[in-house]
Amino acid sequence: MTDAELKNHLDAAAKSPKQIAAAVSGMSEKTLRYKPGPDKWCILEVLGHLADMEVMYAYRMRQMLADKKPVIAPIDQDDWAKNLHYTEESAAELVALYGLNRHHNLQLLGRLEPQDLEKSAHHPELQRPVTVAEYIEKIGTHGANHLRQIERLKRGAQS
Repeated sequence: MTDAELKNHLDAAAKSPKQIAAAVSGMSEKTLRYKPGPDKWCILEVLGHLADMEVMYAYRMRQMLADKKPVIAPIDQDDWAKNLHYTEESAAELVALYGLNRHHNLQLLGRLEPQDLEKSAHHPELQRPVTVAEYIEKIGTHGANHLRQIERLKRGAQS
């Protein structure tokens, strides 16, 4: 990963919580809970996912940076959404949690040395090591992907 790519990913990651917050600000409960299908997520579930994945990214990156030969524990995001009852949470609190944890992760990433980007952990689902650099790219795109999903859900709720 070049210095320019790193900066672009970190800049995108820093903007995401504010963009998500603006997208859901003042949203009605009906819109927050609109589902386009029985197996599809509503906006509240997307917000819960963003908040929990930021915690997961924090843990996984810290494993890569600090542990010897770490192994990533796989998760099923749909099971998390269902079993952790994302729809019973407050949208404002989920957005705040996402933003705070993202801020904390970015502080850590700002302290990295170039060689830290190649530190890794074994990912059993991918059956290969994943690097800190790959996770930085993930956090740079993750929020934007879900922002597009939120915008689609908002349009669907209005139709």
